[in-house]
Amino acid sequence: MEPNEAVSLFYHGYLHNICEEKSHLSADCPFCQKQGRDYSGRLVVSLNKAGFFYGYFRCLNHCVPGGFPLWFARLMGINPVDVPGYDPDRELFLRKIDYPIVNINNEIKLYQDRLSGEILARFQKAGIGPAVLAELKIGFNGRYLVYPYVQDDGNCYAARCVFPERKEDFFWHGDEQFFGDQHHVFNLQDLQRCENGALFVCQGEENLLALKQLGFPGVAVPDCHSLEALASEHFSFVHTVFIVMENNAEAEAAARSVAARIGYKARLFRWPASLAKDYSLWQLACDKGKDFKAAVSSMIQASSAFSPFASPRREYDRFLEQLALESGSAYGALSSGFPQFDQALEGVHGINIIGGAPKSGKSIFAIQIATDMAQRKVPVLYYDFENGRQKIYQRTLSRLSRLSTGDIKNGVARGVVGQDLDRARQDFQDILSSFRVVNDRKLNSEIMRRHIDFIRHETRSDYTVVVIDSLHKLPFKDFTEQRSGIDAWLRQLEAIRDELQVSFVIISELSRGVGDGYTDMPHMGVFKGSGDIEYSADNALVLAPEWDSLGAVVKEQRQNKLWLVASREHSPGLVARYRLDYPYWGFVELNE
Repeated sequence: MEPNEAVSLFYHGYLHNICEEKSHLSADCPFCQKQGRDYSGRLVVSLNKAGFFYGYFRCLNHCVPGGFPLWFARLMGINPVDVPGYDPDRELFLRKIDYPIVNINNEIKLYQDRLSGEILARFQKAGIGPAVLAELKIGFNGRYLVYPYVQDDGNCYAARCVFPERKEDFFWHGDEQFFGDQHHVFNLQDLQRCENGALFVCQGEENLLALKQLGFPGVAVPDCHSLEALASEHFSFVHTVFIVMENNAEAEAAARSVAARIGYKARLFRWPASLAKDYSLWQLACDKGKDFKAAVSSMIQASSAFSPFASPRREYDRFLEQLALESGSAYGALSSGFPQFDQALEGVHGINIIGGAPKSGKSIFAIQIATDMAQRKVPVLYYDFENGRQKIYQRTLSRLSRLSTGDIKNGVARGVVGQDLDRARQDFQDILSSFRVVNDRKLNSEIMRRHIDFIRHETRSDYTVVVIDSLHKLPFKDFTEQRSGIDAWLRQLEAIRDELQVSFVIISELSRGVGDGYTDMPHMGVFKGSGDIEYSADNALVLAPEWDSLGAVVKEQRQNKLWLVASREHSPGLVARYRLDYPYWGFVELNE
């Protein structure tokens, strides 16, 4: 027997005076009769096989809250084993809370009695009648609407009091231990009533009231923060969760965050782009009047199951877009300026970690690559924790002008040399439009992302290059050990690389080798605190000096070898030799 057929037969077995149509059945309400009401309402059960609420019942007289078959069985005293879809191994999510002896149930009843004609008329504008207000125990204290937040044990310990025309004017009343986000689920009991069914999660109590008037089940949270604190375990036995937030970016982000935790069963309501900011279900109910139900039904059908994945079509389009970018001039401009380097690595792409002994020229090498790229209008962020902004600028101007930093500081004679300096100054000024030096000792990955977004927007570029000098001096605020801090940063840099199309040049320290020196043949193990470097680096390089840092060496004769020790796409080996261009703070790549 099909599940839908079993549900229909279940209700037929316990209801009387049934009138069945294509999408629903109605019958005398057994709960009205149990309560001895003079007027027995009709119980309506949804049997729309194409809908999400198949099997949902509700009394048109609002004598009991509606729900799905298991809730019907509980109210009727039916053994759950006889209910279609019952799982004997299920364990409903119940929070472990020691509830206090004192509650505010009596106060809530008093507030219910104070609902004035003016307040009732306000709700009526959105089509909400007294029966729904009574079902959810809505009250009024003379100035504020009182929304009782009833807990799992059926008692109310705290209520949210909201000024009718200013939702930002509110306060919590009752026991302070229930003022926290973890207790902010309005109409919490609907979670159990909707086992094996569907329900709504709304932002704002009045938005939920508009849905309840239509006969839909649901819960509400007061704001985005409460939504994000909502435990996904609440929905373990609910088949479909419709998330309806107000029309603004913060609410949408919160909805997507919760949907990601709930998983495939979450469906997001989308507001048309033409609607005003903060537009809500309440406003829709006021605007649509009798057409409100049709509008909500349309939104239900248009809602989409939340997926953390792009559609196959979007994924294919994204692939083609990236191919087009990589064949463009902007991608080709991501080169170091050193021909042999670019030939060996096909430019500066991915995460490139360059290790070297102290004073081997790592910073000079990185500054030269960074400023050469910026001169070609590639946006470069240089995170410096070694030299200071002024030194980086002086050394760049020295390389461009072919004058020592001493000559630049002391001034030079007029004539050809002075003209060279003037031209270099102009070139350096042009470089600064694409080159930013950051010395922020409180840097974190989110700040770095904002920096990247800014410089990309400012330069209108698809790509950004980030230089970090050095990896071992990045701020490790939340880590007591440097190695765990480095590994955490590398995880973040990988994410930034993939999400924002960023290339990295990262300077790393090396571990001392045999004899407490740095003369070992380069390999992955020479990186200090290597940890995840071997897994994160697209290219791991070592700048190895061919001179004794403690010996007497003519500065003009200092030469380094650049080794590629590991790569995802390229063969390891010697990349090139570089001679220090003394005293101009640069390197010259030597032809073999």
